[in-house]
Amino acid sequence: MSKSETALPEQAVVPNANKRAGRAVDPHKRSLLRQYLDNKYLVLLLLPGLIYFIIFKYVPMYGLLMSFQDYSVKLGVWGSEWVGLKHFEFLLTDPNFLMVLKNTIWISFLKILFGFPAPIILALIMNEIRAEKFKRLTQTLTYLPHFFSWVLIGGLITTILSPSTGIVNAIIKLFGGEPIYFLADKNWFVPILVITDIWKELGWGSIVYMAALAGLDSQVYEAAIMDGAGRWKQMLHITLPGIMPTVAVMLILRVGTVLDAGFDQIFNLYSPPVYDVSDIIDTYIYRMGLQNFKYSLSTAAGMFKSVIGLALVLLTNYLSNKFSGGEAGIW
Repeated sequence: MSKSETALPEQAVVPNANKRAGRAVDPHKRSLLRQYLDNKYLVLLLLPGLIYFIIFKYVPMYGLLMSFQDYSVKLGVWGSEWVGLKHFEFLLTDPNFLMVLKNTIWISFLKILFGFPAPIILALIMNEIRAEKFKRLTQTLTYLPHFFSWVLIGGLITTILSPSTGIVNAIIKLFGGEPIYFLADKNWFVPILVITDIWKELGWGSIVYMAALAGLDSQVYEAAIMDGAGRWKQMLHITLPGIMPTVAVMLILRVGTVLDAGFDQIFNLYSPPVYDVSDIIDTYIYRMGLQNFKYSLSTAAGMFKSVIGLALVLLTNYLSNKFSGGEAGIW
């Protein structure tokens, strides 16, 4: 047998073997199960969050059926009478619900207007501080209020603003003024909500922007310094444009919660004298559902809130993508 004849089988076999080997190691052609097995530790890290969302976010959607029924605890979801859009029609014609809707939008708008830029400004200031010890101390002090519940902070605010024993009114009386019952005054209550919400979440909200600032290329700053750009121009032309995609994403998510004006905060601070300006959709749902046992009506109010929130997220994401060329949206 000649050499050419003996070499032919080897030449025929080797390419096939290489193709098989290539198929064996090609990650794009592996089965989905195999990919999960290869990344089993990452999957395990994902599981707690996934289980949380399934149990507390998706399973409760079953209860949305109550908004289309005159729900009866005795008959259950499938046994209760179906009434279609009756409860939604009632909500949109109920003066009380229209009032709480207006209050919710107004309070949330003020929180976005004054509260959304606050963490960005803090992050920019922190980024300019070069004294590391002072910077760490400031970050710790601003993060700390986030970890306190509104029950605790509500008691603290009530004590500070008390007309008889509060330090604020003590200062007012020291200068000859009359004490003010801030939490029972319609003119003061909403500003107090906005200010205390900013104070509580200021440091925690800045973490995202601090992370975005840490990801900016230092070589760009060095080039700007070589061109004679000062700190102010660096902030305007490098820092702000660099974190703008992050700002856009956070704004989209914040707009989606415009009908969530802060139940915990308001519930722990409000009282009957300020109901006209402080009663929001969440307190309305609490009152209708848990106090008056109108489960279908409260479910319809909650569904209305969720649908509006979803629509706002889709709209703001579309507008963000349109004006940024697709670089500043969630998807």
